[in-house]
Amino acid sequence: MTNHCAWQPSSFTIMAKPRGPICNLNCLHCYYLSKEQLFPGSDFRMTDELLENYTRQYLDSQSVPEVNFVWQGGEPILMGMDFYRKALQFQRNYTRPGMRVMNSLQTNGTLITEEWAQFFHDNNFLIGISIDGPAEIHNHYRVDKQGKPSYERVIRGLRYLQQYEVDYNLLTCVSVNNADRGKEVYQFFRDELSAKFIQFIPIVERENETGFQEGGHLTRRSITPQQYANFLINIFNEWIRYDVGQVFVQIFDTTLASWVGEHPGLCVFEPTCGLGLVLEHNGDVFSCDHYVEPSHKLGNLNETPLKDMVFSERQYNFGMLKQTSLTKYCQDCRWLFACNGGCPKNRIRKSPDGEPGQNYLCKAYQEFFSYVDKPMKIMAQLIQEKKAPAEVMAMLREKESEVLSPLPETSKAPRTKRRRH
Repeated sequence: MTNHCAWQPSSFTIMAKPRGPICNLNCLHCYYLSKEQLFPGSDFRMTDELLENYTRQYLDSQSVPEVNFVWQGGEPILMGMDFYRKALQFQRNYTRPGMRVMNSLQTNGTLITEEWAQFFHDNNFLIGISIDGPAEIHNHYRVDKQGKPSYERVIRGLRYLQQYEVDYNLLTCVSVNNADRGKEVYQFFRDELSAKFIQFIPIVERENETGFQEGGHLTRRSITPQQYANFLINIFNEWIRYDVGQVFVQIFDTTLASWVGEHPGLCVFEPTCGLGLVLEHNGDVFSCDHYVEPSHKLGNLNETPLKDMVFSERQYNFGMLKQTSLTKYCQDCRWLFACNGGCPKNRIRKSPDGEPGQNYLCKAYQEFFSYVDKPMKIMAQLIQEKKAPAEVMAMLREKESEVLSPLPETSKAPRTKRRRH
């Protein structure tokens, strides 16, 4: 395969899945477990040869001083500690002078021991812990293969990370199960788990047999746009009063970046896609973590150089389609600068004009951005004046009505009924 495409970004991210979709849990809202059917007969273990080849090519393809190795799954800890010791050695072997290498690992947390926590600390890993809220919320979907709850095991792993002073963030799936309890979930993370970095991922799950991004019907676990708007606004109201500069909520940070005029730094809100790819355990490379399916397989690292796949015309077209396929309604929207049409996987509805390709969460984003517009402008102005955005909290205490808009009528509803299909 020869690369004839002029598109050669200075950096990109590979989500490496050394155990593929294999996991010790059986979370009911996980979109990746079904990928096991793509690899019949596999032992689902990345070989040392592939690990070395990937490390060398990944570092060689980057033109930036900092490179992050991202380990995901499934459950990447199932690979064992020796695998990551080898990964670190290969990184040392192939890192160029002046280049800084980092590692992050996303885990359900249940397998973290003191030994793992010590390893993560000693090697400066950033750990993402998947947790959906307090025990009764978390255990609703996050169960093991026997259907038993996982919360206590997750908290045990988190406490080990805290004990060994490992950097961590929390990743929360927002579904119908916790959508109406946003403030409670946020306060629990902040006050009980001492969280400083939190990501909220809306569950928009297709109802089909393949697990691919096809069909327009959603599962009953999927959040409604109104629920997602309410969830974000309720958390924002708590955060803007007490936690600016102390707790970092990803969607609030990316929103502020857009108001400042910078890139949001989050793929779903970037103008184009294509810079977050997936490397499966057997060397297969896919366009995106949400498009691990045959039609989006770019090739195999054992057969095709990584650069040729990442910088290919096919991947370029995949990334640009996010921008070129925007509906007219999106193009005319005042909030386009902030969301850029959202993640393409969620463009499963028709616009008010009847044009296909509208993001399912469009109304959620519109309501959220409208609500936070004033405080975001204030924080953007503070940044421009070389002041701390946290000063907005004092301003809010003095003149709340001038900082926060009244809650939209639809956001005052105490609960939203679960949708039925």
